[in-house]
Amino acid sequence: MKPDTKNIVLENTTLIPELFGSQDLNLKLIEKKFNVRITTRENHIKIKGDPEDVETVENFFMQMEKLHEANLPVENGDVKFAIRLISEDSQADLKAIFSERIAVSPKKGYITPKGPSQHQFIQSIRQVDIVLSIGPAGTGKTYLAVAMALEGLLQKKFKKIVLVRPAVEAGEKLGYLPGDIAEKINPYLMPLYDALSDMMETSDVRHLMDEGSIEIVPLAYMRGRTLSDAFIILDEAQNATREQMKMFLTRLGFRSKMVVTGDITQIDLPKHSDSGLIHVQKLLHKVQDIKFIYFSIKDVVRHELVKKIIKAYDQDNSSQE
Repeated sequence: MKPDTKNIVLENTTLIPELFGSQDLNLKLIEKKFNVRITTRENHIKIKGDPEDVETVENFFMQMEKLHEANLPVENGDVKFAIRLISEDSQADLKAIFSERIAVSPKKGYITPKGPSQHQFIQSIRQVDIVLSIGPAGTGKTYLAVAMALEGLLQKKFKKIVLVRPAVEAGEKLGYLPGDIAEKINPYLMPLYDALSDMMETSDVRHLMDEGSIEIVPLAYMRGRTLSDAFIILDEAQNATREQMKMFLTRLGFRSKMVVTGDITQIDLPKHSDSGLIHVQKLLHKVQDIKFIYFSIKDVVRHELVKKIIKAYDQDNSSQE
């Protein structure tokens, strides 16, 4: 195929530093991803390569400029994710994805979805009262759920956030861990603390917890409660039994939302068939106003190696079946 060349001009020069990246690292990433050659002079960009690849890269630059025009500024990390999105789907609508922003604390500003699945996840939480998200580690399920909960709390849509986790990990039992019950439970809840601390100052998190606006509790302690005016998240739900899943979902009170997150490939229960997250998919998939969102390897937003590790384990599991 005969190489094609396109010349484009970016009207908004303030976009260039983030778009090009330090020492043009983002441009080099684009060249590698799309097998094109890029040369620049100020706001003029020349793209050379196969016509289809050149068209895709031109589309990327035009979409990035439209994001800026729509007052949706993107940081360097967002540019890298946008490059990956377009490389996986040349027709991806970056404006639609990045416009679904979550407003958290001044420390974090806005959190934007990193792909169609995260975009769909955020939309679903806004639309219905129960959302169950299932997929591998590193896809942002818990992080986005916590962000949505904080946004709702700060906008006074909810009076409290309740973060829940089963205290079951890799076959260990609480009784064998040192310390009192609070010290035994704390390690299981650390990922939730981490997400909160990344979005707010530690002192603000502590204040909200002290006044009861944020609760972090093990799943077993949810029995008998009814939660109204609350945003409730069950994390690591693959380790909830069928009975515990039923107990949790029936805690929903008025003006509340529930988000369930989990990875059915990392079940630590004695029998995989006991997982409430596996069972609930068959049981509730046709219930109106309950949505299931599924994430896959391509949605991983951690280090690139995480995606490769997950793929290797999936292939190993498949070969043993």
